Amino acid sequence: MFEFKKTTQHQKRRMLIRVVVAAVFASLCFVGLVARLWYLQVERYEGLAARADQNRIAVVPIPPPRGEIMDRNGVVLARNYRDYTLSVVRAQVEGDIQALVDDLSQLVYLSPSDRRRFFRQLNQNSRYTPILLRNDLNETEASWFAAHSFKFPGVELSARWVREYPEGESAAHVLGYVGRISEADLARLEEAGQSGNYRGSDTIGKKGIEKTWEEALHGRTGVEEVEVTATGRPVRTLSRVDPIPGSDLILSLDIGLQKEAEAQFAGRRGALVAIEPDTGDVLAFVSAPSFDPNLFIDGIDVENWRKLNESPDHPLINRPLYGTYPIGSTYKPFVGLAALELGKRTATERISDPGYFELGGQRFRNAGGAAYGPTDLHRAIVVSSDTYFFSLGPEIGVNALHDFSKQFGFGQITGIDLEGERRGVLPSTEWKRQHYKDPEQQRWYAGETVSVAVGQGYNAFTLLQLAQATAVLANDGRYMKPHLVSLIENPQTGALERTVTEPSHTIPLKPENLEVIHKAMADVMRKGTARRAFTDAPYQAAGKTGTAQVYSLKGAKYNASAVDERLRDHALFMAYAPVEDPKIAIALIVENGGWGATTAAPVARKVFDYWLSPERLARNKLPGPLTPPKVPADESLIEEGAQSESLDAMLPPEHMAPSLPDEATVEPPELSDGPTDVSAVLRGGR
Repeated sequence: MFEFKKTTQHQKRRMLIRVVVAAVFASLCFVGLVARLWYLQVERYEGLAARADQNRIAVVPIPPPRGEIMDRNGVVLARNYRDYTLSVVRAQVEGDIQALVDDLSQLVYLSPSDRRRFFRQLNQNSRYTPILLRNDLNETEASWFAAHSFKFPGVELSARWVREYPEGESAAHVLGYVGRISEADLARLEEAGQSGNYRGSDTIGKKGIEKTWEEALHGRTGVEEVEVTATGRPVRTLSRVDPIPGSDLILSLDIGLQKEAEAQFAGRRGALVAIEPDTGDVLAFVSAPSFDPNLFIDGIDVENWRKLNESPDHPLINRPLYGTYPIGSTYKPFVGLAALELGKRTATERISDPGYFELGGQRFRNAGGAAYGPTDLHRAIVVSSDTYFFSLGPEIGVNALHDFSKQFGFGQITGIDLEGERRGVLPSTEWKRQHYKDPEQQRWYAGETVSVAVGQGYNAFTLLQLAQATAVLANDGRYMKPHLVSLIENPQTGALERTVTEPSHTIPLKPENLEVIHKAMADVMRKGTARRAFTDAPYQAAGKTGTAQVYSLKGAKYNASAVDERLRDHALFMAYAPVEDPKIAIALIVENGGWGATTAAPVARKVFDYWLSPERLARNKLPGPLTPPKVPADESLIEEGAQSESLDAMLPPEHMAPSLPDEATVEPPELSDGPTDVSAVLRGGR
């Protein structure tokens, strides 16, 4: 009995111990749970709450609509439209992707190129990157897919903004184009700290205005917070910050003038730039041949790329900006003005022109061997006397001519709002020292200055530089920076901001010297080398023809019909009109066109006729039809030049002697010949 009671007490004690231990353990667990809850909900609240929201909330970027580009009259040159696309996220696809694409093609047409592009990009991107499968779906295709989208997990239907260039090839080198964002673009955006602004965007400006003004055109990306299920399906929108559209750009171009100028280059290669002297507005900017920028928006196909890239006409090269040429006799008005400003010669001083200029035993001849007799600056410009300007070269000196011409923009970056502008070559003794390594080649010879004075030799300028220099000359030395974007429209307020308002600088030129050059260039159109092209024009223009040599004849006679077409001379022309109040300045080149007066000048006449026509002037509320001022004819000039005037002035090409063109043309220097070589020789001069 005693033993039974003792056992019972022992069992009670053991049970009590167990209860106490269990209570302590439960208490410790509860304390640990409370501590853990406090740690998670207090200490780690912000981080865990953010992670929870990331799983629950999807942040969706909203790409902004790109700003439109218009011409000066409001004609849209680049615009946007909404497009439906199908893209695939590989991580969300159930099963084989090839089978998915095959099944999807039964519902939506997929071309062989769509498939090739998709599978190529599939191997180049991560599993979570949306890969474009098909774009430009119409409303019917989009609605059909939306109704059957549950059958295709991982395939997304979305809308996007797509760029379009309604004018096609017209002004393509100005507008440029957009294309898909590449790895190089991403790296550049990362470096600039702008990658966040491009989330959700798949295109970026690649060329032209689209690239230069990318920041303004792109706008600001918006963002939307969307609550999603565990499978990623959206439930509701929590917040939204609307995107800011890109700014609209109003160009200085007139698309009507642009098309008129482009039409003159049909079947030809060349370039033309027209500028409004008072403002620096670029009115026309032609590079012929051109291309269709719409081909590049979603990636150009191999066939079209091969056609453009392998064409011998090089349609992708921006000729006014990138091509450099010797500008021939179009340089003479600037050389003549330099002589007046530097006091090397007076306007009335005459020299004897026997048909050649001799220096160091080398004769530099006039075109066609013409001899003009006593010649002053006015007559030298009108009849394009090479001998007069040959003799000016050594008197002015290459360095003084360099410093003077530099003020007009020759051999300089003009700063136009396009990428890829070339500086060209405005020669000087310092330039030659830096350009050549051989000490013998670094020497500057007097004969090289002779060729430079007629726009040949080392001279190599862009058409944009020649057009800008012509505009500055027409504007009496006021240098307005050339520009294509005239106004920027704020997308939120609609306010317009002008890009260029003041001259960059003003060249200190004497009015009486300018008057001499203006009158001489006006007489070029009335009775000089360009008179046939401007017969009966209802306005008075001023200009200068030019012909530039493409290759050295080594003393042989020039015969255009016997020379390969791509080795024929370039035809150049520069002018402005009307003389009394210039509204347009122009420079153009017809590559391998031959005669400046017969090939290039008629192109300028068409452009001037359009821009100064009564109909266009009335539309733009400008003065009515312009009539040329009645300037008394210089009878002495006509009589003296009747027998010896430049061939380009007197005869059409078919009636000219086959040996020489109108202008003095000089071959490039052969630097290895030593000091006896004068670096540039006229045709027939050796």
